[in-house]
Amino acid sequence: MKVTLRAFLALSLLAGFYLLVGAIIAIALVIDIGLIVRGDGQGLQAGIVITLVAFALVRALIMVSRRQQAAQPGVEVTPEQEPELWRTVNELAEQVQTQAPDEIRIIPDVNAAVSEDTKFLGLKATRRRMYIGMPLLITMTVDEMRSILGHELGHYSGSHTRLGAPVYRGRISLIAAVQGLEKHPFVQKIFLGYAKFFLRVSQAVSRRQELEADEHSVRIAGRAAASSALRKVHGAAPVWGYFLEAYAGLVGPAQARPADLFGGFQALVSNPVRQREMAAMITEEREHSPYDSHPSLTDRLSAIEKLPDPAVHADQRPATELLRDPDLAARAVEESFWTPNTLALPTASWEDVVARGMYVAANREAARDFALAGQRLVGAPDTVVDAGFEALARGQVAELRAELVAAGWNDGERLLDAVITRTLEAALIDHGSAYWALSWSSAPRLIDTAGQEVKLAEFAAAVVADPPNQVPVLRDWLARSGISPDYCPELPTEQSPEAPLQSA
Repeated sequence: MKVTLRAFLALSLLAGFYLLVGAIIAIALVIDIGLIVRGDGQGLQAGIVITLVAFALVRALIMVSRRQQAAQPGVEVTPEQEPELWRTVNELAEQVQTQAPDEIRIIPDVNAAVSEDTKFLGLKATRRRMYIGMPLLITMTVDEMRSILGHELGHYSGSHTRLGAPVYRGRISLIAAVQGLEKHPFVQKIFLGYAKFFLRVSQAVSRRQELEADEHSVRIAGRAAASSALRKVHGAAPVWGYFLEAYAGLVGPAQARPADLFGGFQALVSNPVRQREMAAMITEEREHSPYDSHPSLTDRLSAIEKLPDPAVHADQRPATELLRDPDLAARAVEESFWTPNTLALPTASWEDVVARGMYVAANREAARDFALAGQRLVGAPDTVVDAGFEALARGQVAELRAELVAAGWNDGERLLDAVITRTLEAALIDHGSAYWALSWSSAPRLIDTAGQEVKLAEFAAAVVADPPNQVPVLRDWLARSGISPDYCPELPTEQSPEAPLQSA
């Protein structure tokens, strides 16, 4: 089935959805009016049910229509601010034979996209926007970036964005209708089946459109650049998510933000270990779903190899050459990325963010809770870590575990092992004997002053397994490490750190 026929079918199904909603509302009105006119109560139960269904549908659609449009992500750049980027986009738009976007925004995401504000169900376009991910600009070559931009402009050329606007809004309305009918399971099943069919058809259109846009990509930059860009995006996208969680996620606990957010991501994806991991992710086959909006990477690469390979001028310069001042652009996009409270935090090196963030996230609470639990069990006058070890020495293992569970820790066979490990790490860090070291190839590691990794899990497990014999050994080790029995862990402030990233 040709893509135009599928697109027409998708729009027809969308119209059918609204007709179905209208029919239910009309039936409810007819039944309710009939009940009022007849006044004998016959058919009252059916009238109540259909009225409630109609009310649920209307309420769901009204809630969708009232949703506030989210603020545009990233930072808008004008032709005066980024002349080379705009010149490139305008040149590529001419090659694709489409109108250039009215607005270009650089966003903090491994993504590039286009959108089009429309009226009259997509028949009239009002404003076109192009979104270009800063992480793409710092990881791609100019060739690869041209390929990506050509792909996105290809969506304009095929009027994909214009079709996408009503279909997207219809998809949101259908989902809202299904969710709003949760108290009416029979009718909900009808709408759910309709929604699944609509999604299968509309997503099939989306997949075909992606292949069409890839053809523009190849005509502009050649098969090699198009394939390379696709592979890089597929490899970098999950790494960006990991970067936000494992590295940028430490900004809140550290109460400091990195001086160079995107420089950190570039260091991560440039690391040889991470590059091998990305290569493995690219070759890994993912199960295909009829609801996928994009064809699989394998299908796209295969389709690209079948296209004619044009003669193009190679440009292997970094894609940041398209920007007048890459550092200035990166800082502006960073400011759009963080919450206002995070922007107010002091800046620090990635090394300091990781060292402080890991301590707060992994060690501080464990040491505090272990000391408090021990204090309650042995009646110590102060919140000292040694009180927890004293509880162990007295055989109060079960009680110590119960205190930690009551403090919010998840119970498990290795609970005490883990808490004691983190507590001992905190003691070393607080006394300047160890620190959490940044690593772009692995998770942060605890390093001592001699540069050796500190591993305390087996030591902690031995203490828990045999407290009478091992607690004295542990105390001796603490003394030799310069940690006195009156060591009190650093207590956290009452205010919990705000999530550092702007919500999507």
